[in-house]
Amino acid sequence: MEYLGGVLHSMISPLFIVFVIMSVGYAIGGIKIKGISLGTAGVLLVAILAGVVFSFVPSFTVGGETIEFFGDSTQKVYKTVQSIGTLLFVTSVGLIAGPKFFRSMNKSMIAYILMGIVIVLVGVGTTILLAWIDPNMDMDIATGLLAGSLTSTPAFSAAGEAAGKVWGDLAELHQANISTGYGLAYIYGVLGVVLFVQLMPRFLKVDIEKEREHFVSANKLEIKESDEKLFQMEKFGFFPFFITIFLGIIIGSIEIGFFSLGSSGGTLVAGLIVGHFGRFGKLDMKVSKETLKFFQELGLALFLVGAGIPGGIKFLEAFSWIYILYGVIMATVPMVLGFVLGKYVFKLSIFNNLGSITGGMTSTPALGALISTAGTDDVASAYAATYPFALALIVISCNLMVMLPF
Repeated sequence: MEYLGGVLHSMISPLFIVFVIMSVGYAIGGIKIKGISLGTAGVLLVAILAGVVFSFVPSFTVGGETIEFFGDSTQKVYKTVQSIGTLLFVTSVGLIAGPKFFRSMNKSMIAYILMGIVIVLVGVGTTILLAWIDPNMDMDIATGLLAGSLTSTPAFSAAGEAAGKVWGDLAELHQANISTGYGLAYIYGVLGVVLFVQLMPRFLKVDIEKEREHFVSANKLEIKESDEKLFQMEKFGFFPFFITIFLGIIIGSIEIGFFSLGSSGGTLVAGLIVGHFGRFGKLDMKVSKETLKFFQELGLALFLVGAGIPGGIKFLEAFSWIYILYGVIMATVPMVLGFVLGKYVFKLSIFNNLGSITGGMTSTPALGALISTAGTDDVASAYAATYPFALALIVISCNLMVMLPF
């Protein structure tokens, strides 16, 4: 029995579970119903279900050996998996968008910035209104619901830190409430936007093939390649990719007041800059499209596993139908109003509009779903233009909301 316990301990390790979840998640995500599929978000669904199971059976003992599904040590592993996934995905997005991002800055850029601001402000307004209507909902929970609805881990973290500074000895209670709201709203916050970017083109009866051709040709910019011979560290582009992450973490750690971009925002900015210049002196800093696609997909899958398991555990711990409904409202209202604004006021194309929505909702998985739906990575440009402004505003908003009296 002791031998059996040792074998199980080796097999049912966090890393083993991570790859099992990704395998099953991709299998489920590949199932199409009337042309709609979860895609990589299938990994999130399986991870959440695993988290629900782990909440009932966090550990068991075989032959004197304790097998732990979810504890202090395993939480650290899943957190690391999530962080690595975020860095890989967002860096890929920045490097993909970089060559065209700064060259395409025109009046559309103002539209993207305003889209991000409006989406977040509508979300904040909706949240405060619901908190005012429902006297039983603390602003702590409302703030967590908002951060979860907009799938913003930096905002969630910032709100927790702000609560610690504001509430002193009562900080743990307020931080627990923020975590409760975040866990309840996060699942729909992810799946809702993923489904929205797939269903909206169908609802509007968009010819995807025709729209893609028009979209790609409209975004086609002539990027002059230099004849100058540059030095490559290696052929796959791993060196410039990881240097970009290194620079991004430094950028993200810079604090201005109580705001910082965090590692995700920092690596996005670093990716845009490195992707734009493509070189450092005589050193070639370009990364092949194949490498970027690989890291983009791998990063997204790792992020969803790392976020999904703790999300599933928190979901049952604080289950409340009314708070889940509030989370749905907080995510849906800004998403729909943002789309209407992009379509009828800014006259954005369907792909630019949806790309801006994913950025405004700070939704990494939704961008992955949109890239798959659109069939082109060019949609990342709208995401990259909107995301930093939405991120900054949601972080600042969540900081301020925990200080509100109701």
